[in-house]
Amino acid sequence: MTYIKPAFRHPKAPVNDLGWTRQDYEGGLSTLCAGCGHDSISAAIVDACFQLNIEPHRVAKLSGIGCSSKTPAYFLSGSHSFNSVHGRMPSVATGANLANRDLIYIGVSGDGDTASIGLGQFAHGARRNLNMTYIVENNGCYGLTKGQDSATMDTGSVNKKGDRNLSTPMDVARLAIEVGATFVGRSFSGDKEQLVPLIKAQDSDHDIEDRQSALQAIAHYESQGKVLTGLLYIDRDSEELHDQLGTARRPLNTLTEQELCPGSKFLDSINAGLR
Repeated sequence: MTYIKPAFRHPKAPVNDLGWTRQDYEGGLSTLCAGCGHDSISAAIVDACFQLNIEPHRVAKLSGIGCSSKTPAYFLSGSHSFNSVHGRMPSVATGANLANRDLIYIGVSGDGDTASIGLGQFAHGARRNLNMTYIVENNGCYGLTKGQDSATMDTGSVNKKGDRNLSTPMDVARLAIEVGATFVGRSFSGDKEQLVPLIKAQDSDHDIEDRQSALQAIAHYESQGKVLTGLLYIDRDSEELHDQLGTARRPLNTLTEQELCPGSKFLDSINAGLR
C-alpha cells in the first residue's frame, strides 16, 4: 500500500489568484479511520487557504500528540511543519512566532493534548495573545489509544468500554474567552459551510465583541443541552505578543551580527537600568 497521492492535475481545475489549484494545498493521504472528523477539518483548512490565496510556504503548522496532531501531514504539504511532544505545542509555536513573525502559524491539537496535559500551555498561550490559529479537534476521547474519556467528554456519555463518564466536561471555548483569548470560535467538523468561513474569520451571531455577552450566550445554550457554534468572541483592538514585547520587526535569522550584538556599551546601559 502507498500513501503517496497521484500527481495528476485536471487541466480545467479551478485556480485561485495565485494560479494554484486546491490540490496544491493538500497533503499526504490520511491514515486516520474512514469518516474521521479530523479529515473534514483538514479539508476545511485546505479550502480556506486556497480561497484566501495563501502561499503554503508562508505557513508554519505545529502540533502535539494524538490523532488530531497527525493531521498536519494531510494538508499544506509545501509548508513548514513541526510535531512537538504531548501538550507542548503552544510553547514551540511561541518560540517560532517570536523568531519569525512573517509566517502564518496554524496549531492543531486535540482534546487530550489541550484540555489535559497541555491545559496550562493552552491557557497561557491564549492569555499572551499569540498571533496564531489554534485549532482544537475535540472528539471527547483518546481515540489514538483505547477510547478513554478525555476532559471534554459529556457527563453521562458511555465510552468504548461501556463505562459512563461522571465528571463535568471542560468547555475549551469558554475557557479561552475567560483567560483572555481575542478570537474564539467553535464549529462542527461535519458542517463545512460554517467551518470554512470560521477558519477564514467570518461568521457571527450575538454581540461577538463583548466578552461577557459571549460567555452568557454559551451558558444559555448549554442550559438547553445545546452547543453554541460560530464566531463566539473577538477583540479587534487587542495587541499581539510582538507588540507587547516590542520585538524586532524582522525575522531573527535575517538580523546581522552587528544588530544582534550592539556592543558592550549598550549592554552596560541595560545592566545599569536593572540596578
